[in-house]
Amino acid sequence: MEKKKTQAFFEGRELEAYNLFGAHPKKTYTDFAVWAPHAQSVSVIGTFNDWDVEDAPMTKDDQGIWTARIKGAKPGHSYKYHVVQAGGDIVDKIDPFAFYSELRPQTASIIADLSFDGWTDQKWMKERTKGYDDPISIYEVHLGSWKRTEDMGPNDFPKYLDIVDDLIAHCKKYHFTHVEVMPLCEHPFDGSWGYQDTGYFSTTSRYGTNVELMEFVNKLHDAGIGIIMDFVPVHFVKDNFALARFDGTPLYEYQNPDDANSEWGTANFDLWKEEVRSFLMSAANYWLDVYHMDGLRWDAISNAIFWKGNKERGVNEGACDFMKRANFMINEKYHGKVMLIAEDSTDFPNVTKSTLDGGLGFDYKWDLGWMNDTLKYLKRDPIYRQYHHNDITFSMAYFYSERFILPFSHDEVVHGKATIVDKMWGSYEDKFAQCRALYTYMFTHPGKKLNFMGNEIGMLREWDEQKSTDWFLLEYPMHDAFAKFFADLTALYADNDAYYYGYDPLNFQWIDADDAGRNLYVFMRKATDKTFITILNFSTNPYRAQFGAPHKGVYTEVMNTQWAKYNGSLNTDTAQRVKAVRLKRNNQPFMIEVDVPALGAQIFEVDNEPEAAKK
Repeated sequence: MEKKKTQAFFEGRELEAYNLFGAHPKKTYTDFAVWAPHAQSVSVIGTFNDWDVEDAPMTKDDQGIWTARIKGAKPGHSYKYHVVQAGGDIVDKIDPFAFYSELRPQTASIIADLSFDGWTDQKWMKERTKGYDDPISIYEVHLGSWKRTEDMGPNDFPKYLDIVDDLIAHCKKYHFTHVEVMPLCEHPFDGSWGYQDTGYFSTTSRYGTNVELMEFVNKLHDAGIGIIMDFVPVHFVKDNFALARFDGTPLYEYQNPDDANSEWGTANFDLWKEEVRSFLMSAANYWLDVYHMDGLRWDAISNAIFWKGNKERGVNEGACDFMKRANFMINEKYHGKVMLIAEDSTDFPNVTKSTLDGGLGFDYKWDLGWMNDTLKYLKRDPIYRQYHHNDITFSMAYFYSERFILPFSHDEVVHGKATIVDKMWGSYEDKFAQCRALYTYMFTHPGKKLNFMGNEIGMLREWDEQKSTDWFLLEYPMHDAFAKFFADLTALYADNDAYYYGYDPLNFQWIDADDAGRNLYVFMRKATDKTFITILNFSTNPYRAQFGAPHKGVYTEVMNTQWAKYNGSLNTDTAQRVKAVRLKRNNQPFMIEVDVPALGAQIFEVDNEPEAAKK
């Protein structure tokens, strides 16, 4: 292979290595190329040559790239690389750049044709943005278990085109702007959910073909819904048929075994090696380029920021440089139109700051601190919440340090953690009451939103990748009412820029953050023409309470989580309308007096009319 074509790959700045390596079918033959610099020999074996090692030897150049042109090899044929490794061991390896693979437990790569002339999303692609000033609400989905049918066994999976119409309708109903799919890279173990991968360019065969995934994305775009994919750049499985010690040496993983071995029993990518950087940058770009994804959520980057995720071991500067380079180059390529999201559980600074200003260059960061503090607070008996009042207020002390997404993800509803609603303290009715208040807090708090499938209907059973979401719950009044509440709340969020212009410090203000004795919190969200006041009562006591108000006028209740239609404790859906009194309270020029239900949340709206017009 010509050196000028591969120079960027070896310099760690290649975004399209998938055009150089892998299997590329032509009319009568397929070109193969693989990087294995320390291998003694490599052959292509597959269904096209009856897996005959002697039939298709590859030629190595002085860069360590092996190539072959195989007549008769065509899309649909399975293949592997027969590698005689540096130490003489012989292993049949998958193609690191394969575009498709066999369904587990089979492991061979499959030649795939990626040509697709059905894209109709040109307008969407031109007009999409990072969504800083949009009502972003992300629906995290595991495609294998979102909607399964009763006759599906463990080797049966829903297909992209069988579920896409229902998924679109569901997103519209609950005002989700984006679907975030858990990793679609090929992976050998269903229970890893795609977070322990073998094929970084290989669309998993579980849900359909490459072209069917393209059609799936195109349909979402035509419906005005974006799609984000989980990307796993930190580690990969150690299975001998995949990337581990590919040519007999630690080609993709760190040389030092202590650095190479991860806490998950996988191998950590050597993010200091330029070729590995090109491999992963190309893998990230591949899903944006070939499949028109609108963003990537980078998984577990705390394990890249710090050596093995351990702050005491210090910052992994090489890994941070890799992330900066990848984010910068992707932003350049897509003119700042794709979302780059970091799942980072640390307090490492400037994750969402521009790379030009010394940051890592992500657009958003998951606010896992907010998630943990909030859920920990609501697990407590209300009697003791007064001693943990800061669990709710603390998030606004650091919120403007990054651009945050508030997540209730799959990680919070598995492994004995209980689902979101089931985490709440108290009885069945109390749990739902508090969960409605929790979601009101979530959608009125600054930051974009993310929810895992099932959260919107109040799932009580923990998520299991082998079982469908419990849609039958909508036949029960409490769950049906919760779903209606969720749809109403998300509509309020989507329709009012006071809630989604969230990164301006002037947009949020506490009215009362200190009423620990009553477990009460009051804050306002402000836009150019409206102000909303949110009241959260996390105690079991109702109150007739007075709060400060910023404007003169009538305050109308637009949400009460205890209304009867939401199966709440009130016997009415009648909205309160209260007139502000010119009396200073909570450092505000006016005061309102309202009825506050126990374990409930309320939102009041007032128009921001000029003061002169109200006199």
